[in-house]
Amino acid sequence: MNAAEKWTPEHLRSPADRAIHLEQRRAQLLPIVDDLRRLAREMEAEVKEVGAIEGDLPGQARLRAWHAVRPLFSAADDVEKAIGDLISFNGRYQKSYEDLPVRREEKRQAKALAKGQGQQAIESPSAGTDPGPPKTSQFGDVFDGLRKGA
Repeated sequence: MNAAEKWTPEHLRSPADRAIHLEQRRAQLLPIVDDLRRLAREMEAEVKEVGAIEGDLPGQARLRAWHAVRPLFSAADDVEKAIGDLISFNGRYQKSYEDLPVRREEKRQAKALAKGQGQQAIESPSAGTDPGPPKTSQFGDVFDGLRKGA
């Protein structure tokens, strides 16, 4: 995909394209994170040098510096978290839309195989046991269903 094209949901359906997308975004966002952290450290050093302003209580200048610079550090953390979220998206998409149909088909086949073996066991009684003569009742087949569960 060239730089002029925009990413669409159709592009993100293939694992290779998702990997390319992730690497492109990582290449874009990591320099931003580094720049924000550098700027935040420099700004923190700058405002700490300002010192106390007339009327400050003890420690208030330091608290004011931390309060003013904290959003820059937070912005860097948020951009870095966005990279982690993109990685999570890739894993969840693969698990939910690529792996799930395969797992469900395997489960369906295993269930069908188990059901087929269970049917075979019911149809062919084990050797050496004689079911004996069929038991008849004066009421016919009306109560046969009741005897099965008793």
